[in-house]
Amino acid sequence: MLDNVELLARIQFAFTVMFHYIYPPLSIGLGMILIFMEGLYLKTKNPMYEAMCKFWVKVFALNFSLGVATGIVMQVEFGTNWATYSRYVGDIFGSALAAEGIFAFFLESGFLAVLLFGWNRVSAKVHLLATIMVALGATFSAFWITVANSWMQTPAGYQIVGEGMNARAVIVDFWAMVFNPSSMARFLHVVVGGWITGAFFVTSISAYYILKGRHLAFARRSFAIALVFGALATPLQAFIGSKQAEIVAQHQPAKLAAFEGHFETGRQAPIYLIGIPDANTGKVKYGVKIPGLLSFLVTGDTNGEVKGLNDIPKHERPPVQLPFQAYHGMIALGMYLIGLSWLGLFLMWRKKLFGNRWLMRIFVASVAAPYVANQLGWMASEVGRQPWVVYGLLRTSDALSRAVAAGAVLGSLLLFLVIYVLLFLVWIYSLDRKIKHGPDEPGTSHPTVEKTRIGEFIEVSGERLDKSSHPEAGEDK
Repeated sequence: MLDNVELLARIQFAFTVMFHYIYPPLSIGLGMILIFMEGLYLKTKNPMYEAMCKFWVKVFALNFSLGVATGIVMQVEFGTNWATYSRYVGDIFGSALAAEGIFAFFLESGFLAVLLFGWNRVSAKVHLLATIMVALGATFSAFWITVANSWMQTPAGYQIVGEGMNARAVIVDFWAMVFNPSSMARFLHVVVGGWITGAFFVTSISAYYILKGRHLAFARRSFAIALVFGALATPLQAFIGSKQAEIVAQHQPAKLAAFEGHFETGRQAPIYLIGIPDANTGKVKYGVKIPGLLSFLVTGDTNGEVKGLNDIPKHERPPVQLPFQAYHGMIALGMYLIGLSWLGLFLMWRKKLFGNRWLMRIFVASVAAPYVANQLGWMASEVGRQPWVVYGLLRTSDALSRAVAAGAVLGSLLLFLVIYVLLFLVWIYSLDRKIKHGPDEPGTSHPTVEKTRIGEFIEVSGERLDKSSHPEAGEDK
């Protein structure tokens, strides 16, 4: 019976976290892009940038509201399904959540009203300040949540008091807890993942307008800004991911071995590009590998030694199949986004991008790639640390509430499923309405407009489409 409760509780928490995680990355990424757009408007006074800001702010507000609504449930689950865990790490996890509420949520919500309704009520500089504060609030929120989760991955700055069921972790060094060995690398990984999500979200909608021949000036400039943003963020993410893998190898060798399907401890450890790991035989079936690359990435030497799963006690080994496939899927999507963004940047520089209808269709569809990559990364990280909920200290099976019944967990899971599906449909419906309505027409441009160099690049890069390739390109609709 306990096993059924554990399975259902894990499924319920995974479902609620994964659904919630649809929204925060976009808030982080879109918030940073809005700062750049509004900065261009403040510098140039070009009403086109103002129209861009007003449109994307509406999308940001819709996304932000869904993120808040879907995040509350997880805190309830800590008390209902994971009472032992809550008691064990309450002093530590609770402090991070409290900091998130004080330093992040209040910052976001405090300036959100100014961001949404302050266009004609405050000065342009004050409105830009509100935009910056809301974007920073979303980033600070990611920081504190990542700190809490990272402490579970690499505990630091604590001591255990009490014994048996009364044992709990308490903070002895707050800053060591905050800046635990994995927190900063994981935080940067989350934030840059949000930047990439925001960039490809904007390019997707902008490409849709270009294909439809609507709001062309708006779409080209929005696309150009987001594309530059994405082209810079995607290779940065690859670098951060590589550094994070080094930290995982040092502090969670079992997780890295599961990620890479690495069973035998040894030198010249390979990286598998594809394959099907078999935990029973300790082999990767149908694997395509690059010899020595894992050793090089982890140790800086192709002859470096990497610990394998076979040297981990069986009762401490994570599952292999799901972390392996999720991790490799995340990396594959990351490489795809790097290639797509830099191809787009090259063609935009050559003034051949916006007439490429097939590439515009690819950009429309590619909005799914960062969302899927974010989910796969979370799955790999969380499943890869099993069987621990706090690595090396508290097993997942020991963290459950002892009084909760399987039927209660199943009932609440089904209820959450219905509610979340309805919320998702509302989000899609509202987003669809905003996209179909499009941005409001900008005011009459000033005859003399000061331009920054980046502003000139974006305006020139948004070249006029050739009417032979797009008959509606002559006017914005």
